[in-house]
Amino acid sequence: MIWPLRRLRRKRIARICLEGPIAGGARKRVLKAIRQVEEQKFPVLLLRIDSPGGTVGDSQEIHQALMRLRQKGCQIVASYGNISASGGVYVGSAANRVVANPGTITGSIGVILRGNNIEKLLKRLGVRFETVKSGEFKDILSPDKPLSDGEREILQALIDSSYGQFVTAVAEGRGLSEESVRAFADGRVFSGAQALQLGLVDLLGDEETARLEAARLANLDPNNSSPVTLGKQKQGVLQKLRQQLQLELGLGGQPLWLYQP
Repeated sequence: MIWPLRRLRRKRIARICLEGPIAGGARKRVLKAIRQVEEQKFPVLLLRIDSPGGTVGDSQEIHQALMRLRQKGCQIVASYGNISASGGVYVGSAANRVVANPGTITGSIGVILRGNNIEKLLKRLGVRFETVKSGEFKDILSPDKPLSDGEREILQALIDSSYGQFVTAVAEGRGLSEESVRAFADGRVFSGAQALQLGLVDLLGDEETARLEAARLANLDPNNSSPVTLGKQKQGVLQKLRQQLQLELGLGGQPLWLYQP
């Protein structure tokens, strides 16, 4: 019985949902699901993205796993939901085809790094940090002091490097020149309809449109190719709140591919 089931799955569409911030647990869940797609030899993956982005490293790991899956012959169709911005665009650029709703919020190609300077507040409270460090820049972005010119230069170089990686991935994934991507990759967001004109998406439509496109790419019968969802996410209100707090508090000082209105 096991062998026929495996053969059946090879002829069906795998589906993975990437919802919420791209960080930590989401990365682990999606990477595990991608491995299942490879092991079960699905011919095509429908990747549903509804995410504002997240951390740079986590976005890159998912992108790299998708590229390896493509190299093994699996087609990938990304379906953008309500929002697929920043790191969501980076991940989506690994797909063969991208489908977005006309009103999808997408774009926000860029990098942001934020720290908190509460030096004046600490002084009013009579709080002072005593710091012993091995080098001049070891306490960069410490909340008890402003950035020096040297520290700002270092962080800007870090951001510029991450931004360059982002632009290159989008340009290669979408078949665009880096110059054309840089022309609109200034952090602004677009509707799905605008993104189509820029070349960031291929088709306008909902997830059903993306399913039909996946069936077409894999030469499957569109009337007999319902998706098999892998890596299902258990996400209640408390988990969503925890993810948001993680972004606001736990990821401070990290470069982020993230859209936050």
